[in-house]
Amino acid sequence: MHVRVATRRNRDGTPVRYLQLTHNEWDPATKTSRPKVLHSFGREDQLDRDAIKRLVASLTRLLDPTTALAGTTAAGADGLAFTSSRPVGGTVVLDALWRRLGIDTVMTRLLTGRKRDPRTERVLFALVANRALAPGSKLAAAGWVNRRTHINGLPETSDDACYRAMDWLLEIAPDLEREVFWQVATLLDHEVDLLFFDTTSTYFQTDEPDPPVARDTHGRPVPDPPPATTEGAATTEGGTDTAAGDTASEGVGFRTFGKSKDSRDDLPQVVIGMAVTRAGIPVRVWCWPGNTTDSALIRQAREDMRDWTLTRVMWVADRGFSSKENRRELRRGGGHYIIGEKLRSGSAEAAAALSRQGRYQHVRDNLQVKEVRIAEDERFVICFNPEQADRDAALREIMIGKLTALIDGTDTLSATKRAELRGRISTMPGLHRFLRTTPGGLLRIDKKKIAAEANLDGKYLLRCSDPHLSAEDIALGYKQLLQVERGWRDMKTTLELRPVYHRLEDRIRAHVILCWLALLLVRIVETTTADTWNRIREDLQELHVGTFEGPAGTFRQRTELTTAQRDILTKLGIDPPKKIVELGPPPATS
Repeated sequence: MHVRVATRRNRDGTPVRYLQLTHNEWDPATKTSRPKVLHSFGREDQLDRDAIKRLVASLTRLLDPTTALAGTTAAGADGLAFTSSRPVGGTVVLDALWRRLGIDTVMTRLLTGRKRDPRTERVLFALVANRALAPGSKLAAAGWVNRRTHINGLPETSDDACYRAMDWLLEIAPDLEREVFWQVATLLDHEVDLLFFDTTSTYFQTDEPDPPVARDTHGRPVPDPPPATTEGAATTEGGTDTAAGDTASEGVGFRTFGKSKDSRDDLPQVVIGMAVTRAGIPVRVWCWPGNTTDSALIRQAREDMRDWTLTRVMWVADRGFSSKENRRELRRGGGHYIIGEKLRSGSAEAAAALSRQGRYQHVRDNLQVKEVRIAEDERFVICFNPEQADRDAALREIMIGKLTALIDGTDTLSATKRAELRGRISTMPGLHRFLRTTPGGLLRIDKKKIAAEANLDGKYLLRCSDPHLSAEDIALGYKQLLQVERGWRDMKTTLELRPVYHRLEDRIRAHVILCWLALLLVRIVETTTADTWNRIREDLQELHVGTFEGPAGTFRQRTELTTAQRDILTKLGIDPPKKIVELGPPPATS
């Protein structure tokens, strides 16, 4: 089959060329090959070249990409140019997991019937992938999509499109969070009967907090606040318990001052909470105003996830969540908890547990446990780490040595000078703990305090409401709380939660959700491959897509897979990307 040119002449002798698609057929009678016209394209000077391009593109789709490429490049190999190369491995893997979790399906369904850009789902995926691969501002993310990566279905975007997509993400967050939880529990077959909860804070480089806004019991702005009331308001030292009670809390800005977990009390902040499975998969994230205390946040988390759970859920939390109200709420509906108890809280229960005699049982590695029964409905487990005890004792000796050097010879000083020194030491909590002042105003080392502290070396105390868990399971379950702390560390470093390039509350909340989705995909990769994301990302980003342009058109082809890349894809159950990623006609000429 070929294109034949037939020439005719007008009366004035000028030639006119006609193009025909012909096919040679064998004539057995004459024993010759005769051309058969299949289609006439008409006069060459009146040819619809755009229609020809569409026909060629349509026929090319019927061929194997390699065969089609060979045919098109053969005609225009002389003008073929290698124009660019972009990393594609990271986005391919993250996109496959994104689709496996059904996030694209949820977003596409929620987009149906809305007057929004149909590429909004692709834009949100690009923002999530950007956090995992090359975190930056949303303006930088748009430039990253346009010039530095290849994302299927999104050749380019803009920072305005990114901001519009973030606004919509906050609207669909409840539906999205619920779908992610179910997919983690069912599709990925991760256990969600044990959920770990913890909070952190992130600060902003601004001097002034946000203006006060009336909020509901979940810390959300109230459009039409009720009259101000103080009845039922729950406040604690250092902030407002905005997640407790039945009445709206007093007005507070979203970015406001509070007790910073980054040691930046001088800057406004927001508080972020996260629930994580025992495998380290984050299933939900929350945001609260910066002065919200930890005491009631777990109650809101429990309430928000009440209808999601597949079975009875055991909540695991740190010492900041051990209030009586929290423990009562977590036991509602048959739930249970493992919560750390402050050793130095002065509570009668903690003192009674620590004073009980008994042998420790070796559990695993350097962990020993001892169960103490004090109340009928609660169990106390004392955990002891001999190595940590040695470190605690060594650190205490260093602090006592420093304190001794400070107060040595102070008996000869005046009462005023000793009072000044005592004031300076009071600003050093580690040293001030072991300082004792005699009735006569002399400074001494508190030996009773040293003995009391030595009794706590290497120990931590746990409360548990489940009557069936063994002391070993309680201790090991609490130890897994490190998964949440690791999540905070990775979110603040690898995914660069901070700095937050937003000042509007809704944009900040959407930014946190994007970081959570990125951490979710990263954790799935790590738990499946048993390797770190930093190492996997380095291997994946060596897989590139090269762009070639020429008279015959444009095509994109990936580089060959390395052994490491093939192993990663195999472990994750992801098919390798096609070798020929894209074929296109040549750019239109004006």
